[in-house]
Amino acid sequence: MSSIFLPPPYEKELLLILSGMPVPAQYKKNVITLFAPAPACAMITDMEIDILVDEGLAGCPDAPWLEEVAERVLAAQGIGSQAELGLFITSQERIRELNRSYLGKDRPTDVIAFHMLPGGEESKFVLPPDGVLHLGEVVISYPQAVIQAEQQGHSIMKEVAILTIHGILHLLGYQDEEPELKRRMAIREAEILGMIGDILKQGEAPRR
Repeated sequence: MSSIFLPPPYEKELLLILSGMPVPAQYKKNVITLFAPAPACAMITDMEIDILVDEGLAGCPDAPWLEEVAERVLAAQGIGSQAELGLFITSQERIRELNRSYLGKDRPTDVIAFHMLPGGEESKFVLPPDGVLHLGEVVISYPQAVIQAEQQGHSIMKEVAILTIHGILHLLGYQDEEPELKRRMAIREAEILGMIGDILKQGEAPRR
C-alpha cells in the first residue's frame, strides 16, 4: 500500500500507462503524464468518479458497485458533490509496472494512491479555480485482492472495499508511514467499512 503526491493541476495522469502507451521521461520524473489541466470554466454538479476495470479480471465487481463504494467513502469523509477521482482495477502486471516505475519496487502490490492534495488529514480543502476538488487516482490489483481475501478469510468484495477505502483515505491526506498515523488510519478504515456494511451484505456483487 503506497501513496504518491501529484502536484496540481494535472488530472487522469495514469491513463497513458494503464492503457499501455509509453510515458515520456520528463513526465515520469514528476509522476505526471500528458493530460492537460481541466479548463478554468469546467464545473461539475455531481461527484465524478471515473472507473476503469481491465479486461480479463474474472469475477471482479462491476463499475456501478465500485462507484457506489467510492461515493460512500467520500460521503463518510464529508466530501461534497464537486469532487473528482479515478478508481482503476488492474492486473498484477500493471500494478507491478506502476510500482517499479514510480516507487522503485519491482513487485506487485495491492493498492497505490496518486494523490493531489498536500498535507495530512487535518488540512482544509480549498477548491481550485475550476471549482472541482481533484483528489487523484487509486489503482488496485484485483488478483492481489483475491489473494488477500483468501488469506484473511473474507470475501473478495470486502477486500476490494477495504483497498478502496485505504486508497481514498490516502487521497484525502491520511498517511501510514509512522505507527501512530497508521493506527489512526486503520481506525478510520474500520469505521468506514462498518458504515458501508449494507453494500457487502447484499451477497454477491453484480459481476462483469
